[in-house]
Amino acid sequence: MGEYSKALEYYEKDIAIKKISLPANHPDLAGSYLCFAACYERMGDYTAALKALQNAYKIQQKTFQEGNPAFGFTF
Repeated sequence: MGEYSKALEYYEKDIAIKKISLPANHPDLAGSYLCFAACYERMGDYTAALKALQNAYKIQQKTFQEGNPAFGFTF
C-alpha cells in the first residue's frame, strides 16, 4: 500500500495505450484521468490532481449529456 509513484507509472502506460487505441474523447480516457487525480490527491499533489480532473471533465463534457452522474464524481 502507498506505492503511488509506482501506480502513476502504470497509469501512464494505461493512458498511452488508450490514446492510441481509443478516440480522443472516449469515456474510458476520462476514467484514466480520474485515476490519476485520485493518486495525485493521495500523494498531496493537489495541483496535478486538479489538472487531471480538468482533463477528465473536458472529455466528459464532450461525451456525456448534462446531468449525467459521472459529472458528480468528477466534481
